[in-house]
Amino acid sequence: MIHAKGVAEVTDEDFEAQVLAERGRPVLVEFTADWCGPCRQLAPVLSAIAAEEADRLKVVQIDADGNPATVVRYGVLSMPTLLVFRDGEPVKQMVGARAKRKLLQELEEVTGAAATGSAAVRA
Repeated sequence: MIHAKGVAEVTDEDFEAQVLAERGRPVLVEFTADWCGPCRQLAPVLSAIAAEEADRLKVVQIDADGNPATVVRYGVLSMPTLLVFRDGEPVKQMVGARAKRKLLQELEEVTGAAATGSAAVRA
């Protein structure tokens, strides 16, 4: 699997504990695969966001080929698919690689912070 540095890997077995049980901050899940070119482009973007937004956002990856139950459960058809979960529920889905600035803008509504990095806190 293409591994983004600083991003935890989850599996069908621990998805519930690592993603659905997380409270207090949203979880960004990247569905990825070894054969996925855009996933390679996205890896450094996810690494940077995981490091910079750690207080507001948890970032994890799941290998789509090795974890079919989670892929089917959330209807993932393309790689990379990014799903954002808040309090155990999917609240946003994005498909395809994107630049860091664009991804941060898209995440703004679920992290509650502006893409400029302001420390807004959402209850």
